[in-house]
Formats: sequence, structure tokens, C-alpha cells
Amino acid sequence: MDKDSGDTHAKVIDVTGLRRRYDGQFEAVRGVTFTVGRGELFALLGTNGAGKTSTVELLEGLARPSGGQVRVLGSDPYRERARVRPRIGVMLQEGGFPSDLTVAETARMWAGCTTGARPVGEALEMVGLGARHKVRVKQLSGGERRRLDLSMALLGRPEVLFLDEPTTGLDAEGRYETQRLVRELRDQGTTVLLTTHYLEEAGDLADRLAIMRDGQIVASGTPAEVTASRPARIRFTLPDGVTAAELPLSVPSAAEGRRIEVRTDRLQEHLLELLTWARHKDVQLIGLDARAASLEEAFMDIAKTDIAKTDIAKGDGR
Repeated sequence: MDKDSGDTHAKVIDVTGLRRRYDGQFEAVRGVTFTVGRGELFALLGTNGAGKTSTVELLEGLARPSGGQVRVLGSDPYRERARVRPRIGVMLQEGGFPSDLTVAETARMWAGCTTGARPVGEALEMVGLGARHKVRVKQLSGGERRRLDLSMALLGRPEVLFLDEPTTGLDAEGRYETQRLVRELRDQGTTVLLTTHYLEEAGDLADRLAIMRDGQIVASGTPAEVTASRPARIRFTLPDGVTAAELPLSVPSAAEGRRIEVRTDRLQEHLLELLTWARHKDVQLIGLDARAASLEEAFMDIAKTDIAKTDIAKGDGR
């Protein structure tokens, strides 16, 4: 038994100052540092070109880092690939399985290359493809192909599971079932690193997450911590005859006609002040909606802020 196998707080993925350059020039990953604990689901988020895929490929051992260090299950996934590969599962954005093979033939082929593979039927049933085992890969829908990709990633009973956009192309039911399966795997002790463009999915699934931009991590923490760093909002419409100038001066608001939006770090205090004012003035706040920032709002705010910083650094931030 490896020394970290019984430690629920072990750093299963440990990344320090990670860098990746292409052609010795373009630096796609610039000093990334993070850890993922045993049985934790960690989401790596970012816009296209942020460096997510370049980072994950280094964790999977598909390329050598240009700098820094990465350890998966205590080993270098590139230099010690034979130690790491049997213990991880990888679901790429496109599996690339031979189109003329049936689902069962594909699974048997993959199982033959997998150490300690679970029964093929079990792996297919886990993702709802048991009844499709005789169908050729080319006849599967896009969503079914994604489920086949996931099934093959689970064949080896991985301790660490890398999921790259696992629910892309799935319908609502397929997305729900995939998320349920991922939660079950996490609850059973599998460590999961997830990349996804579905921010609601990341917020629902992830124990912790990191947001990348231009090859660097610009925000990290639990979903609640990341969203708490962004202002909450209150929206409503004023009735005819009431203007924005009559609102309490201490409540920071922006008006577009009678439509009002308040961005605040003191949601409860400002909401109470607005409701008290409305009661005293006998004013109805039409369509009142008050909520903390969503992960999507926080993500977009972080991305815009970082773009602005980049433009200023280049001298374009006039």
C-alpha cells in the first residue's frame, strides 16, 4: 500500500509553479500552483485559451512541464508514467474510438489495455449504455459517445479521474445522470479534476475550484468563497411617479429609466433599507429580485477585470 493511500487529507494532486511553453516561446501555463485532496472534486475553469487543457495534459503525463513541478499520487506523471497511469482515468473531449466497432467491442478492446479492469458490462451499465452494447460507435448519438468516453475512463477503477467537458453534448437527463455518477464516485473516495464550460455544473459539483486566465490562476476557493468575493445585486422597477432620485442616498444604485439595479457587498443591510423606505413611502418595488452573485457572474466579472489589467499592462487601457 502506498504511503498516501489511507490518508483522507493527502495531496493527491500537487502542483507548484507549473509552466508550459510551446516552441520555446508562447507560454500557455505561467506559474500555476494548486493542490487537490483525496476524495475531492476540483474544477478548473477558464475562458477558451486560458490554459486549462495545457495544464491538465501535464497532470495526465502527456507532456513534460517547461518549469515547476507536478505530482499525482506522489509521483511525476511524465517521468513515472508506468506508476501513475494504471491508477488514473482520463476522459478527453473526444475519445476517437474506431467507428465500426460496437460499443461492447470497444469496451473489450479498452479493457485489454487496462490494468485491473472492471467487467465490461458493469462499466457500460454505469453510464446507461448496457442496452446499446451491440450498436456500432458510428451509430451512437453525440451524447451517447460522451457516455462511452466516460465509461472507458472508469474501466480501471481509477483513484484519480480527469474529466474534460464530460457533459458537453448531453441532453438534460444525460447531464443529470452523469453528474449523479460523478458525485457517487467522489463520495466513494475517487479524486476528480473537472474542466467544464457549464459554470452552474461546476458550482453544484465542485468542493473547490480555480479560475484561469492567460495561463494563471486568478481566483480560487470553494464556490461560495469565489462568489462571495463579488457584489450581490438587487433589481426592481419603480412605479410611475417615483424617480430614482428619491431612493435612499446610502444605497448605491444605477438607473435605466424606472429600472433600478443595486450592486452591493452589504446585501442584507441595503435590502432592509430599501424595504423600510418603500414601506414608509408606500411604494411598491415591482419585480423585486435580490440575490448573491452567481458563479457565472463572478466568473465573468473576474474575466473582465483580468482583461482590463492585461490591456493596461500592454498600454491599451486608455
